[in-house]
Amino acid sequence: MVRAVRADEWVSVKELRLLALRDPVAPLAFLETYEAAAARPDSFWQERAAGAAEGTAGVRQFVAEAEDGQWAGTVTLLLEEAGTVDWAGFPVERRQGHIVGVYVRDDWRGGGMTRALLDAAVDWAWELGVERVRLIVHEKNARAQGAYRKAGFIPSGRTVPLAQGAGETETEYEFVLERPEASDR
Repeated sequence: MVRAVRADEWVSVKELRLLALRDPVAPLAFLETYEAAAARPDSFWQERAAGAAEGTAGVRQFVAEAEDGQWAGTVTLLLEEAGTVDWAGFPVERRQGHIVGVYVRDDWRGGGMTRALLDAAVDWAWELGVERVRLIVHEKNARAQGAYRKAGFIPSGRTVPLAQGAGETETEYEFVLERPEASDR
């Protein structure tokens, strides 16, 4: 089951994020390091969970919850408004969703969990009336690129240079399907 996190689930939010940052691909997938995240106080995680919980505006973290209650994966969608500047310093030209923090535990990979999480994030973005949904993926993260393509994302043509990677870039992917009409939902 995929659902939005609740504000009181900050311990689980922290645990899953730290697990994600220990993944062998984490240096390609996340801008944050395990060490930096582990050093954050509990108040950071409490605020993070509360800010991304159901009922908040502008950001929502989704989790895939197994039958036993274990969190199998997560994704976060950030709402970016036209006329603002994104994290990389690029102007945001239209209202859009930005997917970040995609992670699925090893034992849940390959079974459609990533797609279910992405679908939940994209569906919420459409509810917000965005014009497109995007994500950024490292040029060397082939596993993630494949999962995103399988979910309907394609490269937009925009690349983002990495400050910490000598000559390395990340590629912007965007969701290419038409937004469903309200009567189709």
